[in-house]
Amino acid sequence: MPVTAVPVVVGVIPARYASTRFEGKVIAPLAGKPLVVHVYERALEAARISSVIIATEDDRVRDAVLPFGARVVMTRPDHPSGTDRVAEAVADSNADIVVNIQGDEPLIDPRLIDAAIQPLVDEPAVAMATARRRLQDQRSVEDPNVVKVVCDARGRALYFSRWPIPYVRGQSPNAAFGCYWQHIGLYVYRREFLLEFARMAPTPLEQLEKLEQLRALENGYPIAVVDTEYASVGVDTPEDLKRVEMLLQQKHGENRTNA
Repeated sequence: MPVTAVPVVVGVIPARYASTRFEGKVIAPLAGKPLVVHVYERALEAARISSVIIATEDDRVRDAVLPFGARVVMTRPDHPSGTDRVAEAVADSNADIVVNIQGDEPLIDPRLIDAAIQPLVDEPAVAMATARRRLQDQRSVEDPNVVKVVCDARGRALYFSRWPIPYVRGQSPNAAFGCYWQHIGLYVYRREFLLEFARMAPTPLEQLEKLEQLRALENGYPIAVVDTEYASVGVDTPEDLKRVEMLLQQKHGENRTNA
């Protein structure tokens, strides 16, 4: 039987120093390490990841993470999005598959990363994948900061929106409560498609919703979506950082109890 080549999968963490609500958050101290180093170390735990790099435009980020053994790629400062930064970081790499991992999610589950990679391993026609989790409360359904996604029967995205989708007509909104899914902002690309995606012009729906992934759908590229129970815990403010630190302390306490 022919031997199937194992794809080279590179995780890239775009780590911009500037942030509207929390400047320098990617290197904010969290349990003795810069925040983004926690993301880096958890990404390395994913079984399908070959290597991980931190892509930044700022020497302060580079200098903060290098002592922890992180690999760093310096990128241009003028990228309009993290995706563009990721594309520059892997433009000349040998990666077959690229995972765009948010730099402000220090509790990301490595199993989620592996699950999101799997569709590209199983299906050569799939160029992009992401994840979703079922929403558990009506407030999140109605929150425009919580992006919703609807999929077809094969698990391909039909649409992403900040609006509650699907719309419930002629019955109580509670009737469709189990049908609402939150999009998880983890993206997996074939490297060649990522480079093409970064060259595409922004599309009308993308600009209206301010959701970059709609660019792929509007250009006719399907997006595979995997289901997960992982609840995203991002850091946008100093208060979020304190909350995550408490969760880390709680987890370490549980690990000591179970040891």
